[in-house]
Amino acid sequence: MTTARKTAAPKPPAAALAADAHWAATRERLLNRTRPTVRLTICDDHDAKEALAEAHFVRQRAQAAVDRDSEDEAAKATLGEAAAGLAQAQAAFDKASIVLRFQALDRKTYKEFLAAHPPTEDQAEDGYAFNLDTLGPVLIAASSRDGISEEDAAQFLDDWSQAEAEALLNTAFGVQREDRMDLGKG
Repeated sequence: MTTARKTAAPKPPAAALAADAHWAATRERLLNRTRPTVRLTICDDHDAKEALAEAHFVRQRAQAAVDRDSEDEAAKATLGEAAAGLAQAQAAFDKASIVLRFQALDRKTYKEFLAAHPPTEDQAEDGYAFNLDTLGPVLIAASSRDGISEEDAAQFLDDWSQAEAEALLNTAFGVQREDRMDLGKG
């Protein structure tokens, strides 16, 4: 697995930081941010998935009843039961699931990976900027927080269904484009 390089940020003059304590604190927070991380949850237990979906529905219906009449004690009791049922269904789903975690690479490493995997002629004609077949396993392995190797990633991509392989690829690529910023009005 490739490790991300972290370069030391240049230090602004101490006088500038002392003159603007707010910027010094903000800068420190910006320098200490972690790159985005996302999770891919895999659950092969159809019954657990259905039970969780049903529990969500029952809880939403019970919440709607309380929202209609917040004084209705029976509705409140039903909501409590529904919440407990949802917690139980979620615990069963979590136990049956496999969670894979992926973290965005630093920008330089990501760009190096893209450059190292140029598209084939056919892929370039189709508008691709990189070779998905060779980059996919590399990116999955490099961004995996769980130690997925390139070999395992390639096997998963070959052996899993089309939809599941695409979900794995989309997760590894998607975290690279994860945006945690909000451009608002000042």
